[in-house]
Amino acid sequence: MSTAEQRPVDRWFSSYSGDHQHPTNQLIHVFAVPAIVWSVVALLWCIPIFGTWFKSGIWAALAMFAAWMFYNRQSRSLGYGMLAVFFTMGCLCRLIEQSFGLQVLLYSAIGVFVVAWIAQFIGHKIEGKKPSFFTDLVYLLIGPIWVLSKFYRKMGWKY
Repeated sequence: MSTAEQRPVDRWFSSYSGDHQHPTNQLIHVFAVPAIVWSVVALLWCIPIFGTWFKSGIWAALAMFAAWMFYNRQSRSLGYGMLAVFFTMGCLCRLIEQSFGLQVLLYSAIGVFVVAWIAQFIGHKIEGKKPSFFTDLVYLLIGPIWVLSKFYRKMGWKY
């Protein structure tokens, strides 16, 4: 398939994959990228809107919806997968908030965010290439569906 015939998601993946060839870097990404996504969702979850019936979670819901719209335009099947991922992450945030409080959710999110980004940069040091998002911030959105597409391929599913 020529570049002109490729879907936009395939062009994104082709470019992103070029910066992620080393098996160790790929393995780090499989764990760190979902951790970063969860931590961002959790951080947004912790921003309350005072004076309304929304106490927490609304910013996370809006961000997840916006990201899901991007993913769904790239690939319907990856969009469905990310919908399930976002639903699970939202439920996890709600569970942690209800069980331990918003402060524990906030501190957990900060810790996971820092550790996962350190891991990412270690992976790119091993790779010998800078992270893709240094060239285009859209790659911050591509990383999660790139990881999800690896799972789809392992399961024999089309994306």
